[in-house]
Amino acid sequence: MLTFEDYKYTRPDMNELSKQFHALLENFQQASSFEDQSAIIEQINTITRNYSTQENIMYIRSSIDTNDSFYQQERDVFDEIGPQFQALQSEYYKALLTTPFRGDLEAKWGPQLFALAENAIRSYSDEVQPFLQQENKLISEYAKLVASAQIEFQGETLTLAQLGPYKESLDRSIRKDAMQASADFFAAHADQFDDLFDQLVAVRHKIATTLGYKNFTELGYVRMDRIGYDAKMVEGFRKQIREAIVPLAAEIRHGQANRIHVPKLKFYDEPLHFPEGNPQPSGSPEWIIENGQKMYQELSRETGRFFDYMKRKNLLDLVAKKGKEAGGYCTFIDNYDSPFIFSNFNGTSGDIDVLTHEAGHAFQVYSSRNIGIPEYIWPTSEGAEIHSMSMEFFTWFWMDLFFEKDADLYRYTHLLEGVLFLPYGVAVDEFQHRIYDQPDLTPGERKSVWKELENIYLPTRDYDGHPYLEQGGFWQRQGHIYEVPFYYIDYTLAQICAFQFWQRSIEDFDSAWKDYVHLCQLGGSKSFLELIKEAHLQSPFEEDTVQSIADSIRNWLAVNELN
Repeated sequence: MLTFEDYKYTRPDMNELSKQFHALLENFQQASSFEDQSAIIEQINTITRNYSTQENIMYIRSSIDTNDSFYQQERDVFDEIGPQFQALQSEYYKALLTTPFRGDLEAKWGPQLFALAENAIRSYSDEVQPFLQQENKLISEYAKLVASAQIEFQGETLTLAQLGPYKESLDRSIRKDAMQASADFFAAHADQFDDLFDQLVAVRHKIATTLGYKNFTELGYVRMDRIGYDAKMVEGFRKQIREAIVPLAAEIRHGQANRIHVPKLKFYDEPLHFPEGNPQPSGSPEWIIENGQKMYQELSRETGRFFDYMKRKNLLDLVAKKGKEAGGYCTFIDNYDSPFIFSNFNGTSGDIDVLTHEAGHAFQVYSSRNIGIPEYIWPTSEGAEIHSMSMEFFTWFWMDLFFEKDADLYRYTHLLEGVLFLPYGVAVDEFQHRIYDQPDLTPGERKSVWKELENIYLPTRDYDGHPYLEQGGFWQRQGHIYEVPFYYIDYTLAQICAFQFWQRSIEDFDSAWKDYVHLCQLGGSKSFLELIKEAHLQSPFEEDTVQSIADSIRNWLAVNELN
């Protein structure tokens, strides 16, 4: 049996790949029937899967160990060849959209493929290829800079992730020191973070204007495959969050300050929810994984098979260590039918959040792995985040396995954190709109914009005089802003959908779970709005959706108040 360690990495030969691709494109354009073209699509899909397989093996291994010189060099190579492969895909999509057999192909492969193809064409031209390569290099530089953090704290040298437990300490001075140590790392490298972002904004604006857009905001929506909704609808959604969620979040923060007995909640108090300490997993990472396997076996036959597969093939790299990139993600290795979960366990409840969140992604892609077309393995990102965030709630009933007597504390805290995230999430989105609408802003002006948005969306936040944070530097820790612009609103849209699954799972678990599994099996074969309709969820863009969610959460918190 092959495990991840056995998966073979071979750098794609772009010359040979390009020859094969162009030969297939020529045959596609000369084909005399829908059946012939459909068979050629299958062959093109094979090339795409081969390329994606090697890219993902490289990415996983380079992020597990940023000190591995071989895979770091290969990452540099993909920064160069990625736009070259994008150029080939663009040629294919142009042929796909203009074929006289389009109607038959749409009937077989679905209209979503053609909507995605249109966006791919609109976001690429050969003119921008060198700019895309430059953008990739800058993104990699950001990831390596964050991963380079070696923070001296209480006699140890720690990564940013390893500081996590100290940020939840019952000793307020330790919480403060840990949060300040994290902020101090970003402050010490503020010029580098500013310079990287300056260059990213400039090159993205250049890409956008070269492609004929007014600014990168317009292009960002195309890149993110916003199908069926636009910036105006997103603006309306942010307004709902301001009106319905920001006041609820302020109530939660006020209750938190009272609960942990501090006269005024400071930023370093925000991670601590209970005076006796936050709920923490009751065992080691290995113990967590064993209980995770038990949980998924009991949840359903599908999830049991899925998690057994992940564990058997070593498709989990979960523990924080030196040289490992920050954060967590799930990706998919096509030719091995393998989701892969990457994270940084650090002994906090966040370890369980990762086990459920990233496993939600992995279960979805495992469920849709045989969908037959690479473009449909994943949904667009706001759809994909429904799977992850909803899995966090579907597994609520098994939290006793991990937290034992503190399981209720975890569920309570988890719900609170879901609410508290929403204002921050939409602040990140509005920040990006403001930045890319005004690409000539200076680093100082960008920080002023962030500070202004914090005052609107996070009015209770108090940085206790930390200079870097008071000046508006907090956003630089948010990798999505550097690496995947305009992604962040996806989490908030999905959170509103996940809250609906939470409500439904309490009322009728089996019905909610059935819709969830169906949603996972659909993969990316439909747009975001079509997917939520299939799952019997209400659109976050409908006027009363967010207020209805806020009311339900406020009622649940009142009934389940924990002191």
